[in-house]
Amino acid sequence: MAQQLWFLRHGDSEPHGARSDADRRLTEKGEKQSRMAGAALAELGLEFDAVLASPRVRGLDTAKLACEALGGEPVVHAPLSGGFDREDADELLAGHDEDATLLLVGHEPDFSETIRDLVGGRVEMKKGGVAGVRVDRRTGELIALLRPGELRRISGA
Repeated sequence: MAQQLWFLRHGDSEPHGARSDADRRLTEKGEKQSRMAGAALAELGLEFDAVLASPRVRGLDTAKLACEALGGEPVVHAPLSGGFDREDADELLAGHDEDATLLLVGHEPDFSETIRDLVGGRVEMKKGGVAGVRVDRRTGELIALLRPGELRRISGA
C-alpha cells in the first residue's frame, strides 16, 4: 500500500506587520476557508492517522477548525513552522505505517516546494487550499489539488 500526505495551507490571515509573524491570526475569511477545507475532506471520505500543524497561530488555528469536521485534535509539529521540505516529509512517513494518511497544515513556499520535490511538477497552493500526494517507495503522485472555491462546492457550504 502507499502512504498519503495531504497538505492544507493555512487560511487567509492578518497582513504582515499586524503583529509578529508567528502570532498572525486568521481573518474571518480564513476561518471559513479552514472549516470548508475540513468539511470537504470529510465529505471526500478521508480519514487521517494524524493531523500535524505548524505552531504558528494561523497554522494551528486552521488545523483546529478543519478538525471540527474531521474529528481528532491536531498535533503541533515544529518543522511545519518554516523550512519544511522533502527530507522532513520522508522522515514523517518513515515513522508511520505503510498505508498511513497524514494531514499537514502549514505554509508557503514550503508546501509547493515539497510537493514539487515529491511529484516532479510545480503546483501553486492557495490560502486555504489542499493538495494530496500518494507516496510509494519515495515516488510521489499528485492525486488532488483543490482550491478554496472547489472545497466550498465539495463541502456544500
